Amino acid sequence: MINNIKTVFSIKDLENLSGIKAHTIRIWEKRYNILEPMRTDTNIRFYNLHNLQKLLNITLLHEYGYKISKIATYPEEKIPQLVREIISKKNSQNYAITSFKMAMMNFDQELFFNTFDWLITEKTFKEVFKEHFLPLLKELGLLWQSETITPANEHFMSHLIKQKILIYTESLQIRKPIKTDRIFVLSLPLNEIHQIGLLYLQYEILDKGYKTIYLGESMPIENLQDLTKHFENITFISFMTVQPDRSVINQYVKSMGQKLLQENNEIWLMGKMVEHIDQKIITDRIRIFDSMEETINML
Repeated sequence: MINNIKTVFSIKDLENLSGIKAHTIRIWEKRYNILEPMRTDTNIRFYNLHNLQKLLNITLLHEYGYKISKIATYPEEKIPQLVREIISKKNSQNYAITSFKMAMMNFDQELFFNTFDWLITEKTFKEVFKEHFLPLLKELGLLWQSETITPANEHFMSHLIKQKILIYTESLQIRKPIKTDRIFVLSLPLNEIHQIGLLYLQYEILDKGYKTIYLGESMPIENLQDLTKHFENITFISFMTVQPDRSVINQYVKSMGQKLLQENNEIWLMGKMVEHIDQKIITDRIRIFDSMEETINML
């Protein structure tokens, strides 16, 4: 695991993490000496975590109207001090995401929890998830694909976000459902492990007053079928992020329909793979949603 922890970054990594173009970073270095990169024997720049932290702080100040020429004149300790002053105004969405990124890069649980606690004093959990966690997760996917972060970084952050969803979900699960006309069963297809969207959707469904049964990842259709012996008016919900494969997804959805659509049951599907589902399969009881927001609006 230690070998998977990234502590050295290319200028492209800095661009991906900060949103500042590599060309601009080079200009800032040359003109204002804001970073001091190390260099390989072949004169290629590389950076450490301190450089990354400093650039993220400078980026935040720049977004808040500070000129780079001015920032460059500040002593080293003044930059984080100014960032803390911005934070104290409780209005910096960019700061929170930057802070979560640094928590991820440093495997710093305390920074994650402190940032979350700061946000939750001003916002609801729904707002924190939609305004901060959701954009962060989308960005993590891109950072992972570009190899800017390692699977260790991504798993660390994903687990902490899941943990928060579960904590807030539990507070709803202990309440008696007020809507009893329908029950929601949430699961993922075989070999599908991306749970965060499904976990958060359960939170939203519970908040609407429905009963949920969460079955989680890699659930065979036959096991879902068992639920039809115990409950009526079931809505089966599944996220298809990477599974089933596009070559078998139509057969998979047909099988779901054949085995699960007794009585007034429905199937709701979402995720990247649903774009490969043949529209002829879709009925008024097998629904495809383009976004989580669209799904939530149907509740």
